[in-house]
Amino acid sequence: MAAIRDVMSTELVSVEPGATVAEAATVMGTRKVGAALVMEGDRLVGIFTERDILRALASDFDAAGHLVSHWMTTEPTTLGPDAASGAALDMMLDRGFRHVPVVEGERVVGIVSLRDVTPRD
Repeated sequence: MAAIRDVMSTELVSVEPGATVAEAATVMGTRKVGAALVMEGDRLVGIFTERDILRALASDFDAAGHLVSHWMTTEPTTLGPDAASGAALDMMLDRGFRHVPVVEGERVVGIVSLRDVTPRD
């Protein structure tokens, strides 16, 4: 069974908490990712996903101008790079996550998606 470090993406897409929903959506669309890490400097403060974009837009007509910090998941669940991909898959399915930041110590080293840990034929 592969470790998370073997399947995670190290190309991190991030936004600041003060970014707008529209700015984050543009960054995510340009980079073709479903989630952005919300960072204050080097510190992970949240995760903002395509589901958050939909939730924001569905609840308020001007949500595109709202701050990411109002819609992000704060203190997201994280995994270490040595976690087993099967355990990550189980956790993601149990909790309804599609993206999980990968942290080593205090430093974000990657992000893993449900697609990364789903067995392929």
